[in-house]
Amino acid sequence: MRLLTTLLRLITCYNALAHLSGLRGLSWSDRLALPLMTLTWSQPALSWSAHLVLMIPALIVQCVLATLRRRRLDPRQQLRPGHYRDRLIIRLDVPARHGPVPALHIVPLGGARTAIIVTHGSGCDKTFYAWRLVDTLIQRGMAVLLIDLDGHGESPRPQSFPQMVDSVADPIDWLQQRYERVGAIGMSLGGAVLARAVADGARVDALALWEVPPRLRLDAHAYRQVQIREALAIIQWRMLHLFRDGAIDHVIKAWQTSGIRATISTWDLFDALDVPGSLRTLAVLKPPTILVYAGRDAIVPPEAAAEIADLARGWAEYHLLPFASHISLPIDLVCIRLTADWLHQHLANSSAIRWQNSVN
Repeated sequence: MRLLTTLLRLITCYNALAHLSGLRGLSWSDRLALPLMTLTWSQPALSWSAHLVLMIPALIVQCVLATLRRRRLDPRQQLRPGHYRDRLIIRLDVPARHGPVPALHIVPLGGARTAIIVTHGSGCDKTFYAWRLVDTLIQRGMAVLLIDLDGHGESPRPQSFPQMVDSVADPIDWLQQRYERVGAIGMSLGGAVLARAVADGARVDALALWEVPPRLRLDAHAYRQVQIREALAIIQWRMLHLFRDGAIDHVIKAWQTSGIRATISTWDLFDALDVPGSLRTLAVLKPPTILVYAGRDAIVPPEAAAEIADLARGWAEYHLLPFASHISLPIDLVCIRLTADWLHQHLANSSAIRWQNSVN
């Protein structure tokens, strides 16, 4: 009996902590969380050493109960087209010279004068863990356009060069025709394509690039090592915020994508995009730019991040978040809030509009 009581103590404690932290996806009760914990902890139980032994089994039971209880709590539902309390989400195909670009156009219900285009990383798609970023931008009164890069998601075209650059530049132009100011966020491969598009003449009023490698060359062994290092780096308390909106199984399932369809490998694509060359061109144009990199990035090692920092010196704002990895950076709240605040500040500044006019 005391064994069961001890186990229940730990389970109700885990549940109360999840409830108080707002981690709905890790809890199985809200209103009863604190009363149940008080009740179980008032009963006789085993020694404190037994509590330590039972912590892992209790955590497993807690996760199972939370998954069953929150089976409808899917954060991907937040990106389904429709009318919501504070936004309208429209699924559309943005016209482009090589064919339509699948997109989600997300607009605050009160309207917006500013819009942000978001380009995802390699192997991802337009909705890949994007709900927190979208929430943050919408809260700041900015509309969002999530697009599928060529070869990804719903895009009918394979990953190819230079068509992929055009398929980012054309949605930017589409936004310029509808909003007073347009900003852009590009992640890894999406950032490389975005930087090239802007360097080639696409007009944005503020540019945010996350963890863009200057080049990418990994053999099979190095790639396996990168996967292991990134998997270990993402196991951190900072990622628990994902469970505010989703149950454990749904947060895991959100990782699943359709993969990549390509006529050019990602390695060769990075060579063709020439990120250092794009940044040197942007250094001349000087659009308001922020670059954010991760200190624990296995794909962009310290020497590569340092190369980017040198290329950004004197014209762009550079940040290195020491606790983040390549996988975790785009979903880290510090990175998201830093970028959203920076974009909001610069897109409200007339200097961004002056730069746009200078390249017309």
